[in-house]
Amino acid sequence: MMRAEVTYAAYLRLDDLLKLQEPRTPETDADAATVLSEQFFIVSHQTCELWLKQILGDLAAVEDNFRTMTTAGLERSVDLLYRVSELLRLLHEQLMALERLPLEDFARFRRYLGTASGAQSHQSHELERVLGSASRPGSLFPAFRAGLERVGADLEEIVEAGVTAGSFHRVVEAMLKVGNGYFQWKVGHVGLVTKMIGEQRGTAGTSGAAHLMTRATMPFTELHELRGRVHERHRQPAG
Repeated sequence: MMRAEVTYAAYLRLDDLLKLQEPRTPETDADAATVLSEQFFIVSHQTCELWLKQILGDLAAVEDNFRTMTTAGLERSVDLLYRVSELLRLLHEQLMALERLPLEDFARFRRYLGTASGAQSHQSHELERVLGSASRPGSLFPAFRAGLERVGADLEEIVEAGVTAGSFHRVVEAMLKVGNGYFQWKVGHVGLVTKMIGEQRGTAGTSGAAHLMTRATMPFTELHELRGRVHERHRQPAG
């Protein structure tokens, strides 16, 4: 039997995908503009979860490469880390798009969200676990450090050596790019929520923007500290 031709719609399962946006605003309390705004809100968050799925998969592959520390694996990790940084940039830009959500529409449909909240996003919490924060190292950076120790490389020497450290240096730079992208995304989220709900509590019972602010921290603290030391050494006058 001949296999059915794979079409664009079939490959992407568009019939299923485009049915997944189901605004909850009742017809008795909605006009077309409000329904479209809630659909926009749903699409934005569904898209975020899809990108988070890709980001977590890419970072898991990077951690696997850190277990072997081959040159090919490290270079592949550089590509993956820069892809993650681009996806984090997309997530940040998506927040900027959400600023086009009219306040009156959001206020109208928000009451039908119940306790549903981005604070309940399992993938967002998992990303925080992988990248870490100012108080917790996460899993990605310790995997890199452990890999360096296995091959007899020293992280401080790598940071000091800069481009002459080759693949190790490129991994460090890519990780810092990811950390900056993650931080910008988190800060952007605080700004968006502050604009939309002010000091109101979140739908899941959190303190809203104040809760988000506590989670907006920069990953890879040790890398930043090491680069700061290099900066200070180069600032000192010779001799």
